[in-house]
Amino acid sequence: MAIQQPNLPAEKDFDGESFAPLYTTTVTVTGGSAAHGRASGKARSDDGVLDLDLRTPAELGGDGQGTNPEQLFAAAFAACFHGALSLVARQTVSDPTAIAVEATVAFGRDPEDGGYLLQVDLVVRWPGVTPEAAAPLLERADSLCPYARMAWRGTPTTITLAS
Repeated sequence: MAIQQPNLPAEKDFDGESFAPLYTTTVTVTGGSAAHGRASGKARSDDGVLDLDLRTPAELGGDGQGTNPEQLFAAAFAACFHGALSLVARQTVSDPTAIAVEATVAFGRDPEDGGYLLQVDLVVRWPGVTPEAAAPLLERADSLCPYARMAWRGTPTTITLAS
């Protein structure tokens, strides 16, 4: 069975006054043996499709025997940007088949306050497409991809203690 592409337009097709969710998912992380989601946690989606052991990478002193939040974020960002670029490429009759998006996520210290920050670098490989031809498509994909928009504009977030 062939996998179908999502039916999401690239044009602005919503002019409402509030956020209109098209899809919602929930992932729960528990702490595991170290009572620390990053070090020994378990991540499970509400539908059970995602069910992963989380581990701190060896570079940060962990055992590296599971995935980590930065890998998950890199995969999500790369997949989302790939989808946006594929969509805009098809609209301009460009072949997106050879597109590959590599996301590098760096976890480090914020020099302003000593807290933690992420830095993301995206590299797009698109054999046979010139930088001049790709530039407007990359710009349009950047404006469509919700992960890129999150990086540039921030994402509304709420934190609630369940009773």
